[in-house]
Order: sequence, then C-alpha cells, then structure tokens
Amino acid sequence: MKLWAGRFQKETDTLVNDFNSSIGFDARLYEQDIRGSIAHAAMLGKQGIIDPEEAGKIIEGLKAILADIEDDKVEFSLDNEDIHMNIEAMLTQRVGDTGKRLHTARSRNDQVATDFRLYVKEEIPVVIGQILDLQRVLVDKAKANLNTVMPGYTHMQRAQPTTFGHYMMAYANMLRRDVTRLEDCLERMDECPLGAGALATSTYPVDRFATAEALGFAKPVDNSMDAVSDRDYAIELLSALSILMMHLSRFSEEIILWCSWEFKYVELDDAYSTGSSIMPQKKNPDVAELVRGKTGRVYGSLITLLTVMKGLPLAYNKDMQEDKEPVFDAFDTVELCVPVFAAMLKTLTVQPKNMAKAAAGGFINATDCADYLVKKGMPFREAYMIVGRLVNMCIKTGESLDTLTLRDFRAISDLFDDDVYDALQLRTCVNGRKVYGGPSEESVKKQIELIEEFIAARK
Repeated sequence: MKLWAGRFQKETDTLVNDFNSSIGFDARLYEQDIRGSIAHAAMLGKQGIIDPEEAGKIIEGLKAILADIEDDKVEFSLDNEDIHMNIEAMLTQRVGDTGKRLHTARSRNDQVATDFRLYVKEEIPVVIGQILDLQRVLVDKAKANLNTVMPGYTHMQRAQPTTFGHYMMAYANMLRRDVTRLEDCLERMDECPLGAGALATSTYPVDRFATAEALGFAKPVDNSMDAVSDRDYAIELLSALSILMMHLSRFSEEIILWCSWEFKYVELDDAYSTGSSIMPQKKNPDVAELVRGKTGRVYGSLITLLTVMKGLPLAYNKDMQEDKEPVFDAFDTVELCVPVFAAMLKTLTVQPKNMAKAAAGGFINATDCADYLVKKGMPFREAYMIVGRLVNMCIKTGESLDTLTLRDFRAISDLFDDDVYDALQLRTCVNGRKVYGGPSEESVKKQIELIEEFIAARK
C-alpha cells in the first residue's frame, strides 16, 4: 500500500505507476535524503514534537539504511515511486510505527527541494575543482610558450601576431569567470527549504534555523512558497555549466583546426586520439570533437528546465519532477568532459616552427608597420592607407613587408628608414605590446601571476 493511499479507493494503474515513478533516476539522492531526514528527526526530538527517544531510534534506523545502501544491500521499489518514499518505507519496516513519525511537520515538497539543493551544493565544488585543474594546465602551457609566436585571428583570417602563451591565458581567464559564476550560484542557493512544508509551513513549532545549520546551509529560505516552488538556482547552475561548455567547445574547435594538416600548430598525444577503420593515416581529435558535441547536451538541459518552469503557478507542481534528470545529466557530462579535456591539453605537443611559419605570412605585422609611421609623426589614417598600398604591392610581387627593400618602402613614404626592419620583426611586434593584457612576455607573465593567485585562493 502506498504511503498516501488513504484518500483513494482504487489502486494506481500500472501505467500511471510507471509514468509517475522517479526512483529510476532520483535514487542517486539517497545520501542527501537520509541526511535531511536525520536533521529533521533531530529537530523534531529537540523541539518536543516527537519523543526524543523515538527521534534517536529514527536516526539510528536511517544511519543503518544508509550503510546498507552503500554496501549495495538495498533494492529500491518502483511501488514507492521515489527515493524519499522508498527510504521512509524501509525505515518503517525496520523501526515499526516510530518510523511513521518521521514525516511529522514535513512534506515531500520541502523534502525533495532540500535533497536537490544539497546535491547541487555538493556537486558545484567538484566542477570548480576540475576547472581549477584545467587552469593549471593552461598556466603550464603558457609558461612554456611565452615566446612561441603565432598568428592571432579575426574572422578566421590572420590578423596580428601573438603567442601561444597569450592564447592559453585567454582561455584561462574565461575559465576564471566560469568559476566565479558557479561560486555566485552556490552563494545564492545556500538557503534551506526544509520546514516549508507543502507550501505554508506547519502548525508545529519547527525550528528551521536548526535544520538549516545542521545541513550546512547559511539560512532557511525566507518564504515557504518560494522554498518549494522555484528551481531558479538549478537554472542558474545550468546556465553557468552551459557557458563553461561553450568555452570548452570553442577551445575544442581551435584544437581540431590546429592539429589538422592545414595548420599543424599542435600534435595530439596518441593516448588522446583515435584512428580510422579504413584510412590508416588518420589521427582523429575525437576528445575535442566529443567535448564540442556534448556541449549540446548541456544546452539542452538548460532549455529543458527553463521550459518546464516557464508556466507553473505557485506552489509545487508535478512538472517539477522533471528538474532532476537535466541537472544530473549536465553534471555528469561536465564532470566527464573537463578532466579528459585537461589531460588532452596537457599531453599535446606545440609545434613552434609551424606557428612561426604561419605568422610570417598574411601580413600580420601590417598594423605595426602603420604604427611605425605614426611614431614618425604621420596621422594613423594616412599611415593605414600607405601600408595598404605596400600590402597590395607585396601581393602582386609575391613579397612580404619584411622582404621589401628600403627603396620599395621609400617609394611610398620617405619616413621609412633602416629601423623599419626591426620594427617589423614578429618578436618585436609581440613584445612591443606591453599594454596590460597584451601578448608581450612581460604582460603574459602578469596574467599568469593573476591566475595562479586566483587558483591558490581556492585551494
């Protein structure tokens, strides 16, 4: 018999029972559910709502159930719908009628809301830790490639010279914001729903502050209807995870390009590549491609929960049972992607010669050539036009700016002198960009220092 069967004259149809059940996916909340129930039972006993001895008996029974679950000695029942009713039914079987007192002054609404928040609270630091590990890899790559010159791109066209170290720190900074977004989400959601009841609390003298403290929350949710009826923290989480995966997907796209024969900027380690079933020469960037592909799953989780919640009146609605699978899947996906991505990045080999060769083409020092003229007193727009004429001349003759003769330069402007060749050297172009945030060795070292301080503050 179901725990809520008193009102009903018929058994639940089998199809409805299967449709209604969530034990198939919410079983992973068993530890959070038992912790929440232990805190609730302790509060009931302390407040005199139930006999303290019975509260102790309930707590011991719950601890024994937890041990049995972790020892794989428990089989959950579909008839009991979800993890919450499964555990309550097991408790009653073990401690008798005393177990029936556990649900005093509590609803499944505040119970499940509490369990879910506990789960999200515990998983966010796991993801943050993985991101910090990935940032360490980026820092190491940046330190090793402070002077590895490569083209920077806009519109996928070679634009200006930069370094591989500067590139790595761009992603390290994106990941820093991903961490702080997750930290912000964690801070906002650090409120306990327990004691809110179905929507309007209880006539019993429950102490919501005691249960919040026992479960490690900063405070109870201020409004009981809000406590049980919103999942904005889960939506915020999925948004943060989606942005994180977007960053990894963009990075994956670059790695996929960079390890192609058309670029050959990096070489993936054999352990993080796969071959072809028919083409023996192939070395495929499957890790990066899968990260790029799995990004869509996390986006889908965000859209799912936004859609579930968009039309729900207060307070709880059964639609909200659909909140858990998207969050579970997003966490599972992210926690799978980040470590393997970090390992792939850590083991890849940078190809500085190929990067330098690519940087030598495409006139990526054209802006520096214009700046050279500006520093000689020419207005930038005039300098821009002159360098544009030089580039056009180079395209026609098959030259590059740094292979032109001084006579060629002077034919366009008499401001050019022998020092133009030093100004056009790519290392000069890069290391002359000492502006905060730029690609010079000095600037990238500062960026590395800031990220290392960020990581150290969280370990």
